Amino acid sequence: MTGTPAPLTYRRALPTLVLLAVVLAAGNTMMGAFSTVQEAARAELGLSDNQLGLLQGLAVSIPLALLSIPVGLAVDRLNRVRILFITSAVWTLGTALTAVASSLPLLFVARMLAGLGANISTAIAISIAADLCLPDQRGRTLLLLTVGKYAGTALAFALTGWLLGLIPAGPQAWRSVHLALAGISALVTAAILLMREPPRLEQEVAAGAPLRAVAGELWSYRRFLIPLFLGQTAVLMADASAAIWAAPILSRNFNLSPQQFSGWMGAVIFGSGVLGALIGGASADWGHRLHRRGGVLTGAVIASLLALPAALFPLAGTTTTFAIALFVLLLGGTITGLITATAIAVLLPNELRGLCVGSFIAIGGLIAFGAGPSLVAGVSSMLGGGTHLAEALAIVGTTVSVIGAIGFALAMRLAPGPVR
Repeated sequence: MTGTPAPLTYRRALPTLVLLAVVLAAGNTMMGAFSTVQEAARAELGLSDNQLGLLQGLAVSIPLALLSIPVGLAVDRLNRVRILFITSAVWTLGTALTAVASSLPLLFVARMLAGLGANISTAIAISIAADLCLPDQRGRTLLLLTVGKYAGTALAFALTGWLLGLIPAGPQAWRSVHLALAGISALVTAAILLMREPPRLEQEVAAGAPLRAVAGELWSYRRFLIPLFLGQTAVLMADASAAIWAAPILSRNFNLSPQQFSGWMGAVIFGSGVLGALIGGASADWGHRLHRRGGVLTGAVIASLLALPAALFPLAGTTTTFAIALFVLLLGGTITGLITATAIAVLLPNELRGLCVGSFIAIGGLIAFGAGPSLVAGVSSMLGGGTHLAEALAIVGTTVSVIGAIGFALAMRLAPGPVR
């Protein structure tokens, strides 16, 4: 389009991209830290597995379903840096409230705030990053965001375990950990004030266009977006359920404490995130250069198929096998997630990206986070109770992984041409 501002070079955009990655890391750490210490919270507050499933599932998914689309629209129309600052403040508040919550309802609200901010920030960061570089560099650009996201998920285990080692042991040590994390998050939130709003690129509908026009344009991509959402939502459900229930399985089936498994669990998550980001970014850019229908999604189809058997990781007989299989599962999820984000950034015009990602977070979050943990707890109850948690996670993870592979294959076949 004439009059469109030229994007920055990748090198000049790098400082902003790194800061975005740090913000995403902080948000995912605040959201995931509770998973590491949930057994201690369960003991102190007398919670059941079903109640833990609600705290880790519905507490995250309900606000996402209600607010992700409005926030996605705001991302397409308003100052994204300011929105990012607000969301970071929200998850910081949620982390602080987690530290002082004395009942299930208060803890539910605290986890809502922590999860809401962290998940919504993904749509904001993708929109900002997509306007910093040219389309053929966006796989590399989003790679940094993916590294930040998975670094945060890894730190949710590693940093939480390290802080537990520093804090005097006791039934309320998990509260002190969340208080310390809230302080760290407050510093990251302040750093967002150093960021500037980039100019918007590749707009096909005028800025401020009526919602009906924007929604109608997004609906025109439905044959491609529905299977894409199906694929990534299914993969997200497998990964989210694994991240949430891995710690209880290690505690119950392998008799390990958080201090014993948090370090290597963090390494597994971070390693799969970094390697998956590298593979996903490279394969997304390679697929985009193939100049064929859905080429950008080629890597997602392959990764989802290769990761499918690894969904059986909860049934591993040793911690080494457990760790390797979990690594492979999360590696596949990282690759498909980055490729999905890149596909949205190159196959949809600018004014639809925030709404599209917001819609995905609302739908995907409601299903993956809302249904996933509770579904695993429900299957476990059907099998005989908490001692069957590993079998339940394997059943749910394998089933949704198959659905994910089918969804990506259909999306690749029905993909539109790239935005020019």
